[in-house]
Amino acid sequence: MKKVGITFGIFIAIIAVFVFVNKLYYPSLPIDGISAKEAIDKLKESDSKIAEIAVESDSIWYITSSENKGISIADENIKQMVVSNGWEFKQKDGSGLFFEKDGERLIATTQMWTKKYVLVKIPKV
Repeated sequence: MKKVGITFGIFIAIIAVFVFVNKLYYPSLPIDGISAKEAIDKLKESDSKIAEIAVESDSIWYITSSENKGISIADENIKQMVVSNGWEFKQKDGSGLFFEKDGERLIATTQMWTKKYVLVKIPKV
């Protein structure tokens, strides 16, 4: 009986380590083809505060850290990235950040993924 308890305890510990290492405790991403662990690793390996994690046919997904200070830090990171590409920030409305350049409009939408990370979807132009 004691061996069964020890075996069960080891089994639970192995599962816990697997879940922790692979970041399975994070919610699923709204993007196919990338895991939570891969997305977080891309941000950690990036030299900037925002990292590209996926490209779809009509948009690009990014991840940025909210540094546990809410969405405002993430908004600033997004603004810096988009403005550096020649766009001018106009306004924020809900989860959308509105930019303009040469008569075109770009809307970057944000989504709090966890309390530490924000996902950003920017359409290709």
